[in-house]
Amino acid sequence: MRCVDATEQTVAVSGYIGEEVEIVNVRSRLRQLLAPTLKRHSPLLWSGAVTADRMVERARHSVARRLPILLRPEPRQIEIAITALCNLRCIGCRYGREFMPNEQLDFATIRQLLDDAKEAGIWEARFYGGEPLLHPDLPKMIAHSVKIGMQPYLTTNGLLLKDRVADVYDAGLRQITVGFYGTGAKYDSYVQRKDRFSRVEAGIAAVRDRYGMDVGMRINWLLMRPSCNLDDLDAACRFAEKYALRIQVDLIHYSLPYFTEGPDRVLQFRGEDEPAIRRVAEDILRRKRETPELFTQSLTGLASIPDWLLKGPDMRVPCDAHNMVWVGADGTVQMCYVTFKLGNLHEQRLRDMLFTATHREAARDAVAVNCPNCHCKYDRRVEKHTASAKIYNRLLATTESHAPVARAEPATPRRAGNF
Repeated sequence: MRCVDATEQTVAVSGYIGEEVEIVNVRSRLRQLLAPTLKRHSPLLWSGAVTADRMVERARHSVARRLPILLRPEPRQIEIAITALCNLRCIGCRYGREFMPNEQLDFATIRQLLDDAKEAGIWEARFYGGEPLLHPDLPKMIAHSVKIGMQPYLTTNGLLLKDRVADVYDAGLRQITVGFYGTGAKYDSYVQRKDRFSRVEAGIAAVRDRYGMDVGMRINWLLMRPSCNLDDLDAACRFAEKYALRIQVDLIHYSLPYFTEGPDRVLQFRGEDEPAIRRVAEDILRRKRETPELFTQSLTGLASIPDWLLKGPDMRVPCDAHNMVWVGADGTVQMCYVTFKLGNLHEQRLRDMLFTATHREAARDAVAVNCPNCHCKYDRRVEKHTASAKIYNRLLATTESHAPVARAEPATPRRAGNF
């Protein structure tokens, strides 16, 4: 990326470029007005609206690749690591140890951050960590996001859910995602703590017992070398069915600064793992066809899993990180999880970092994959990239004749929200 002079940062009213903010805000207001009604009373119309939005995004990506100057940042969600503290020691995670040890954002900083995010047209706030339920002010953060009209969701390891879910529910939280690394002893081995899986399950069960389907819940199943087998996939699916959860398939990372590949890269895939990867990917597609609601990602996105895992950094699919903002527990603000630093909350407000020359340049670099590359949001990226979407849709078409027909009614109970 080219260097940007500091004077280029100070543009527009309140630090924003008015025209860009207005474009984002129009879409944000339309979503706020239409989404609740459509989701509740007309799921088919809501699904159609989401599909139309994806088609618009695909068109924008196609144009942006040919004329990058036209691409504008359009943040929709903000991902906030409110604390680096954690009560687990996962093999693949550096949070609370080598990465931002002892760092934590206070409520005043988060409140101002959320206000600026709302002003910029951002409509969704993810609270995570570390372990966010360790932060004493998490309920206040959630309540403030709800108050100003943002949709909050929580990503947690689940250990404290049983004790703290009432606090966050009363604050307005209705969406929860839980990191999932296996069941029983396999989970405990990955998090390097004994008898932890039973506590996670008790927390999830408590949410369902107290609030039923009023809370949308999802498990983020990490597909890594140790879990890449049909038995582990089946265990994750049975757990999800038991508690009416959805599954998001996360892939082991190679470029996130707060994750590792484990000792001797024990978590990362190797060339000889290709047959196992393809078996698991095929079974995921089979299950998706049989029970469409079980997995959050589309068939197109799921079909791309083997290539993401086998090609790694050589998987060059344009990134849409211009739709997000990431905030670290030390106040660092970046356009994405990996790179594109915009500033620090302890030095300036979010509103003075967004829609600047640096932000616009970062958005263009992300689409061009001028970065360390990663597979964050891999399914969404594939869907928005016309060439990639064609490849995986053709792949799906060649296997569709051998796939079971999807049931009209999913086997799992109806799930709440988007999760």
